[in-house]
Amino acid sequence: MRIWTTSLSYGLYRRTCFVLILTAVLLSGCSTDRAFRPAENYYYINPNTNLRIGRVAVVELNNDSSYPQVSSDITESLFQALQKKQIFGLTVVSQTDPAWRSLQLETDSTYTLDQMQSIRKSLKCDGVLIGSITEFRAYPHMAIGLRLKLLDLKNGQLLWALEQIWDITDKDTESRIKKYYKSQKSPDTARQHEHLASISPLEFIRFVCFEAAETL
Repeated sequence: MRIWTTSLSYGLYRRTCFVLILTAVLLSGCSTDRAFRPAENYYYINPNTNLRIGRVAVVELNNDSSYPQVSSDITESLFQALQKKQIFGLTVVSQTDPAWRSLQLETDSTYTLDQMQSIRKSLKCDGVLIGSITEFRAYPHMAIGLRLKLLDLKNGQLLWALEQIWDITDKDTESRIKKYYKSQKSPDTARQHEHLASISPLEFIRFVCFEAAETL
């Protein structure tokens, strides 16, 4: 198992950051509701379809990184961010779920219409969100790469797709993090949370998943 640069294990580091985040939340007071928009050059929305397709199964993301835990962390955070959008019903499906495993499908594969009908029947959904964590780097140079796509299982159409790397050292990412917290937190605590996003993998994951969900 890889060790963090700080010599803390991933699990211990997550617990430490959770305490920091919880402290910040307790001190944060009421949040504000300022407008926030993510960058618009890394995703695609099919202009000829309606995203309100019914129920969508969010399949646990493939993980191409060296950190096994981030697969469930990012999938769960993405589910929560999408749930707040209230566009469609959502179900999370683990890669180890018998219903998914019985289909014997690779997440990054191109599916036939027959395979999509099998997914629809097995997972009891109208659409499926699949993808991969293409990159994950730990503190102090955190980065997350995602490749996602949403398919309409009724007709096989691609509804939405996203591919992006968020790098904490990138000036544009840093600027968007600041805008994100200004839209979510009170002025007194926004700066504190900005700092947490630069050291906490869970906080950075929440920002990344929020941006991904906001493209829908």
